[in-house]
Amino acid sequence: MAPPPLLTLRDIHLTFGGTPLLEGTEFSVSEGDRLCLVGRNGSGKSTLLKIAAGLVEADKGERFFQPGRTIRYLPQEPDLSGYKTTLDYVNEGLAPGDDPYRGQYLLSVLGLTGEEDPNSLSGGEARRAALARTLAPEPDVLLLDEPTNHLDLPAIEWLEEELKSLRSAIVLISHDRRFLENLSRATIWIDRGVSRRLDKGFAHFEAWRDEVFEQEEIDQQKLAAKIKREEHWMTYGVTARRKRNMRRVRELADLRQQKKDFRGPQGNAKMASAEGEVSGKLVIEAKSIAKAFGDRVIVGDFSTRIQRGDRIGLVGPNGAGKTTLLKMLTGENGPDSGSVRLGTNLEMVTLDQKRENLDPNDSLATVLTGGRGDMVVIGTESKHVMSYMKDFLFSPEQARTPVGVLSGGERARAMLARALANTSNLMVLDEPTNDLDLETLDLLEELLGDYSGTALVVSHDRDFLDRVCTSVIVSEGNGAWQEYAGGYTDMLAQRGEGVTARKASKQPEPKKDKQSSAPAEQKPKAKAKLSFTQQHLLKTLPQTISNIEAKLEKLQLEMNDPQLYAKNPNKFAKLTAEISDLATEKDKAEEQWLELEMLKEEIES
Repeated sequence: MAPPPLLTLRDIHLTFGGTPLLEGTEFSVSEGDRLCLVGRNGSGKSTLLKIAAGLVEADKGERFFQPGRTIRYLPQEPDLSGYKTTLDYVNEGLAPGDDPYRGQYLLSVLGLTGEEDPNSLSGGEARRAALARTLAPEPDVLLLDEPTNHLDLPAIEWLEEELKSLRSAIVLISHDRRFLENLSRATIWIDRGVSRRLDKGFAHFEAWRDEVFEQEEIDQQKLAAKIKREEHWMTYGVTARRKRNMRRVRELADLRQQKKDFRGPQGNAKMASAEGEVSGKLVIEAKSIAKAFGDRVIVGDFSTRIQRGDRIGLVGPNGAGKTTLLKMLTGENGPDSGSVRLGTNLEMVTLDQKRENLDPNDSLATVLTGGRGDMVVIGTESKHVMSYMKDFLFSPEQARTPVGVLSGGERARAMLARALANTSNLMVLDEPTNDLDLETLDLLEELLGDYSGTALVVSHDRDFLDRVCTSVIVSEGNGAWQEYAGGYTDMLAQRGEGVTARKASKQPEPKKDKQSSAPAEQKPKAKAKLSFTQQHLLKTLPQTISNIEAKLEKLQLEMNDPQLYAKNPNKFAKLTAEISDLATEKDKAEEQWLELEMLKEEIES
């Protein structure tokens, strides 16, 4: 008999401002689950995760969490107020019996020292501290809301491996397709207030979603045809047997109400760019450009030629200088040495990753029109702001809403709407995928695919880079940059590894005593060692393997019954599948343990 779920939400209802957000939503989390929550921006995913964490109370419904179990929740906007350092904040989340050193290890991996003042952290640093606090206790259930936000590629890939190694059940919200595909084993789709479950990972979601929409359309066509038949009967067949057929009259009213109450899927944003005149064939030519800040080289001796129609991705860890290189290539900042030549007839539009160009006090209509009446100028054409808002999924009621109170996804759409209204033949997009839902991201990818101009894109989204880019410029460290043909996956195949992981800042060398004659070379070097996670696995894997072997032995005893298949074929099939899964799990565990033993031996030698 399967053990009861760790966490269950049943028939959850929640209404905000008179508008139903969740209407009968439910899901359950069992040990070892890897669930992803997906849905359009505003569908209630984050709210549902807060209800699961016990932070928000539903208007109606049931939440059950097994007593004695632990749960941790990663919010999108963590609150670190009241703590002296980031390490204090992380350690406060530990319970008795938790490893006291794991918090420091996680902070270090995520690029923090633990000594930072929470009051002076950037949004990205606060998110990384909150991620360390959430992961440190290794709880039974992890609820993660956009854990990859503000992380660079090395940190995202590290986080994937870290989550894979945990025993915790995981419920995950993310707009990073590759991250979801690599981690999820089941998908919960929140759509129009209700939830649907697919017992497959995110890679299978979009095909399943399209099948659901197609079936709904067929069902609505059948309903319309049935209503038409009943209305014909009402007109021509009811008069002779009115009393006996009052049931059919009521049924017709129910059918009409059913059609009226049906909420179709939310439409997609309609994206179109105001393309300018054709630029020259050569868009940007950089020859041996270099840039340094003090002793730190950001770009050293880099050259490239960008032609009309190219889609160039810039990738690297945070702080590598992607934005600096981008500004040099577009002529915003000059290089210390070398030259940049821009092509002829260029019309550039820029999307800033920090949304700094948005005044939080401006209304949405003002942002889209530039304060020029009620019309949005798109290239050489004009469109009423209400119509243009509808194209980007904004309601008429939001026209006078200050952009400062919009959600992250809505601000991202507003920036896109304003940028795409400008005439251009060169798009410069700095983290354009931030806060966009998957459907809007699809449309942005299609727009870039059809765009006749040139695009420069800074992004940490591997799937987006694969779908959009014709080549990728990668930071190789120490100011070196290299261009690879194709998208991110193509770069991996050519380079043999991903983006270089973030390296700890070099510590200043201690000042030498004038009277000391000992050479620096004689100082002992720090010894390499296994990470905390590797050490933990090395200790626990032998017991894990023993447990698997014990389960296999027990199942094999049941399989030894020669009459089992004849008496109970369903049980025979179930046992066969369980034995196969356990054997695979055992092989993986033994292989992982062997690799760690070899690594340990190598380090010690």
